[in-house]
Amino acid sequence: MSAAPAPAAGEERPAPGYRVYRPALPEACPRDPALMVLTGDAGGRCEVFAVDARTGRTRQVTDRPRGTLHCAIDADAAVWWFEEDEDGLGRWCFQDFHGGPVRPGLTGPPPGAPRGLAVVGDGTVAVGLGDRRGLTVHLGRRGGEGRPVLRVEGHAVLAGVSPDARLLAVTGTAASERAVAVHTAGGEAAAVLSGRDGGLWALGFAPGAGEAELLLVRQDGDRYVPATWRADGGVRLHRWCSFDTEITARWYPRGRRILVRQDRHGRSRLFTADLDRRTLAPVPVPPGSVLDAAPRPDGEVHYLWTDTATPPRAYSASGAALPAVDVPPVRVPGRHTELWTPGPDGEVHTLLSLPEHPARPPLVLLVHGGPADHDRDAYDPVVHSLVASGFAVARVNYRGSTGYGPRWRAAYGEGVGLTQVADLAAVRADVLARGLADPGAVGLWGTSWGGYLVLLALGTRPGLWRAGVAVKPLADCATAHRTGTPALRALDEALFGGTPEQVPDRYARSSPVRYAHRVRAPLLMAAATRDVKCPPEQVRTYLAALRASGVRHEEMWLDSGHDGYLGSDHVAVLRRALGFLDRELRGPGRAADHDSPHRQGRGKDRPPQSAAGDR
Repeated sequence: MSAAPAPAAGEERPAPGYRVYRPALPEACPRDPALMVLTGDAGGRCEVFAVDARTGRTRQVTDRPRGTLHCAIDADAAVWWFEEDEDGLGRWCFQDFHGGPVRPGLTGPPPGAPRGLAVVGDGTVAVGLGDRRGLTVHLGRRGGEGRPVLRVEGHAVLAGVSPDARLLAVTGTAASERAVAVHTAGGEAAAVLSGRDGGLWALGFAPGAGEAELLLVRQDGDRYVPATWRADGGVRLHRWCSFDTEITARWYPRGRRILVRQDRHGRSRLFTADLDRRTLAPVPVPPGSVLDAAPRPDGEVHYLWTDTATPPRAYSASGAALPAVDVPPVRVPGRHTELWTPGPDGEVHTLLSLPEHPARPPLVLLVHGGPADHDRDAYDPVVHSLVASGFAVARVNYRGSTGYGPRWRAAYGEGVGLTQVADLAAVRADVLARGLADPGAVGLWGTSWGGYLVLLALGTRPGLWRAGVAVKPLADCATAHRTGTPALRALDEALFGGTPEQVPDRYARSSPVRYAHRVRAPLLMAAATRDVKCPPEQVRTYLAALRASGVRHEEMWLDSGHDGYLGSDHVAVLRRALGFLDRELRGPGRAADHDSPHRQGRGKDRPPQSAAGDR
C-alpha cells in the first residue's frame, strides 16, 4: 500500500491517495518480453493486469471481491493467477494474454495453498499445493489432468522444474531449510542437497537447453555463497562470490550468469556474477532498497527501487525510461536518518524518521515481523502517515533480523522474543537520551511477529510504554503452535528447540499471555477470524487474560486471513491506529489514563477491517 500525505491523527477528513501495489516488477513472457503481467491497484484491491509494452495497452485480467495477488506468465503468453477462497485455499487458473475463456491450470487437484508454480516451454505444468500436513506436487499438461507425483510432509515449496520437465526441486523453510531435494518427474528421489550447519535455498533451474543446472544459495560459516547443482557433478560452491549478509539470485536468460541481490544493513546492492569467468561486477543503484530486480534477454537489468522518503519506482541499469509503478508521486515529509545503539551482540541498527514539528515528538517504535526479515530503507505507508501526523518513527532491526549476517540472525541469548524486546528497550533509551523524542509518549506498533513483540514488550517491560498497537499478532506461543500452519510449527520448533510438549518452559517464558496481567499501557488489538498464521484462538486467550486483569484495551475483529489484498482494510486499520495513538500519546487525558490503567476493557467487536503482514 502507498499513501499520499495523511491528515493529522484523529481528523475525520478522508486520507487521499491510497493505493495498493505489490512490490515486484512485471513478469515478462520468456519468448516475447514485451508481454508482461503484474498485480496492481484496481479500486483499492490487488488484481492482475496484462501489459503489452509494444502497444501500451493494459488489460485487467482478474476482478475478485477479495483481490488477487499471485500471478505468472508462461512462454506461450498464457496469464496465470491463483484463485483462492476466503481461507486462502484455491487453484491456479490461466487465460490467453489477450483474453478468452478462463481454464483451470490442472484438473483434478483439490484446493490448497499456493506453494509453487512452474510451466516449462512444452506446456508441462507443475503445481505445488499445501495443506495442514505438507506439500503435494501435481504434474500435467496445461489445462489437462494433473497427477500427484510427490508428497512431502511438513512445510516445503516447489522451487522449480528443469526445462526438460524431468526434474523437480523442492526446498523447505524454517527448520527444514537446511536441505533441498531434487526428484524425478515420477517422484523418485534424485538427490538430497544438505546445507550442513547453515541454510540452503533453491532458486530455480537455468533456462534453455542442455544439462539441468539448479541455482542455490548456501550459508557457509559466516558467509552466504551462490552454488549450483548438476546431476553429474553434485553441488559446486562459488566461494569467490561470497557475501557477509543474506542474498538472493536469479539466472540471466542466456549464459551462465546470475543477478545477485544483497540485503545489507537495511539497504540493497546488485551484482552480476559470471560463473564461467568467475567475475563479480556491481550493478550501480542509488542508496536505498531494491525490492525486485530482473535481468532481461538483452543483458539489461531492470529493478524496483525505493527509499524511506520515496515510493517505489522502476529503473533500468542503463538509464532507459521504464513505465512508472502506479503509486502517487509523493515524498515522505520530515528528516530520515539512522542510529547504531550498542548491544551485547553488536550495535543495533535503527532507521529513524523525525517530523518537522514538534522538536520532541511522541515516538512510535514500528516493529517489523518475521522474525527472519528486516526493516529496509524503503517506503512504508505507515511511516509516511505517522511522520505526516507529527510522530517520530523508529524501525529497529533487532537481533534475529536478516541483513546483518548469520551471527546476528541466530542471536537469541536472552530467549525467543525477550532478546528482541531488550533491543527495543535499548533503542528507546538511546533515542530519548539524544533528546529526539518525548520520554513520556513512547508507543509500539507491530504486525504478526512484530505484534507479538509489541505484546511481549508491554507485558515484560510495562513501565516503558504509553500505548501499543498489535495487528494479527502471535499472543500465546503454545496455542499458536498447535493450531498454526506447518511452516510456522517448523519455525517455532527451530526457535524454541522443540515442541511445546518437549520444552514447555521455553514456550511459556516467551509467551505474551503469561505477562498479560502486567500490561499497564492501553492496547489496540486488531485480529482476524480467518488467520491461519496467528490463529484467532490464541488471540482470544490473550484478550481474556487482559479482561480478567482489567487492562484497558480495544478490539478490532477482521473478517479476513493473515494476508489481505484490500486497500480499504489497510486504511481502516491505519485510521484506527492513528486515532488511538493520537489519544494515548498526546491527548489531553494521557497522563490520567496511564496512571489509572486498570479500567475495564472497553473493546468491542468491530466490522471487518485489517492491515496485512507476515509473521
